[in-house]
Amino acid sequence: MTSAPSVPAEVPVPAQERAAVVAAADTGVYRHLVLAAPAASRARPGQFVAVAVGDPTSSAMLLRRAFSVHRADPVAGTVEVVVAAHGPGTAWVCARDVGDVVDVVGPLGTGFDLPASGRLVLVGGGYGSAPFAWTAASVPAGVVVDAVAGAGDAERLCDVDGIRAAVEATGGRLHVTTDDGSAGRQGRVTDALADLLAEPPASAGTATGVAACGPMAMLAAVATTAGRATQGSGRPVTVQVAVEEAMACGIGICMTCVLPVRGADGRTRMLRSCTEGPVLDAERVRWDCVGAHGASVPADAVGAPEGGAA
Repeated sequence: MTSAPSVPAEVPVPAQERAAVVAAADTGVYRHLVLAAPAASRARPGQFVAVAVGDPTSSAMLLRRAFSVHRADPVAGTVEVVVAAHGPGTAWVCARDVGDVVDVVGPLGTGFDLPASGRLVLVGGGYGSAPFAWTAASVPAGVVVDAVAGAGDAERLCDVDGIRAAVEATGGRLHVTTDDGSAGRQGRVTDALADLLAEPPASAGTATGVAACGPMAMLAAVATTAGRATQGSGRPVTVQVAVEEAMACGIGICMTCVLPVRGADGRTRMLRSCTEGPVLDAERVRWDCVGAHGASVPADAVGAPEGGAA
């Protein structure tokens, strides 16, 4: 697969800082926080921050929680996150309000490579859509951005109005899907994505890039759908995925977020999602070794034990 040249971007250096909550609001089933964090505010779309949570003497609160950056404003020195309460740590973050202070490390990980020309299709599942209004607003003039935002139901959709405004400003469209049909089209994000990729390009040879963020099963399905579109039409479609592996440290030390990824030499290596990712080339991820309970080590991976997978 080939792609249009991407926009070069300087990789910001992460830092640890005490960040005051300057705005907080509930939006659907999510909590939206705006943090005064000058270092983290240098983030690029696709990067994340790691937040210390609660009482450090509690075993449930020892590790930081990683959150995709919803939006960053280096002029104001703020970074925004959208949080869903899944356990004690995220529930603690959701309980933060204006005036509270949280310990933040960021910006972390790799961001999306934004195309310099052509078309970009954004695909988000649930709060995986959080960075996409910002992403659409960050593309160079002339790039058309379409988006698909999906969720199980209407309450779990994220920032639909913001994404719609941002993509329409580029000449693109937002497509909404829900599993139960409570908003938009009933079905999966891949249904809408397949229709978008089947549309003829604005000009011959125009490259289409897909950037996706959401549950791992959704990302695998997006990669498959884009691969079929490429094979069926002969037009180039590249796919970047921001993976949602659990990140216990966020800085590449603990090795809990490793994924099997093929390198340029064709050999599979276990790469850290927090440092080599979270944005990865979907074509290189070994989706056959990623399941509901995490990733397994392929038998052909560099350093794998002899005799099969670990």
